[in-house]
Amino acid sequence: MPVPVGAYQTGGPTCWDKMKMGFMIGFCVGMASGALFGGFSALRYGLRGRDLVTNVGKTMVQGGGTFGTFMAIGTGIRC
Repeated sequence: MPVPVGAYQTGGPTCWDKMKMGFMIGFCVGMASGALFGGFSALRYGLRGRDLVTNVGKTMVQGGGTFGTFMAIGTGIRC
């Protein structure tokens, strides 16, 4: 006896799952761009050592959070 199509399939990801994935992708892209731009600007200001790491880390988290939020909103609009 053949199994009906879709009997054991749960379907695709929900809109909430897509938004979470959009946030994570945006967060990673924002962290990478924050590392580049924050690193160059911190080196230009002459920061070294702990100040450099603190400044670049803060820029990375801010960039990741901002870009991740916008990616999650854009993904939510597309759902």
